[in-house]
Amino acid sequence: MEISEKLLCLFSAEVEETEDKYVVEVPRREVDTGAIEAGDTYRVALISGAEAAQTETGGASAAPSDEPQPPVEEGEIRYVEIEDLGKQGDGIARVERGYVIIVPDAEVGERVKIEVSEVKSNFAVGEIIE
Repeated sequence: MEISEKLLCLFSAEVEETEDKYVVEVPRREVDTGAIEAGDTYRVALISGAEAAQTETGGASAAPSDEPQPPVEEGEIRYVEIEDLGKQGDGIARVERGYVIIVPDAEVGERVKIEVSEVKSNFAVGEIIE
């Protein structure tokens, strides 16, 4: 699955049913951190839980020459949401195409500003700066 590099934010949410419509709530932190603006119009892509898990784990394997470049660069500053904890207790954030950023000293659910300090083909390391 191809995810646009124009992706502004990424979060998980349930689709809720009301009387005459379905609702996906956008976390307040996405507006508070400046990722998006309240009142503006955005395109929204919905990915099922099964497809999202396949995307995050890489799905079908591809030849190394077919692999896209990491979506982050060393020294890049960005906001990420910590979704999980790794085996060593480090925070795990996922960005474009399910690419993993390891963030030491971060807790699940935190939205943190990081500087990418190391980039590998399948993961990066980011240090909290705010």
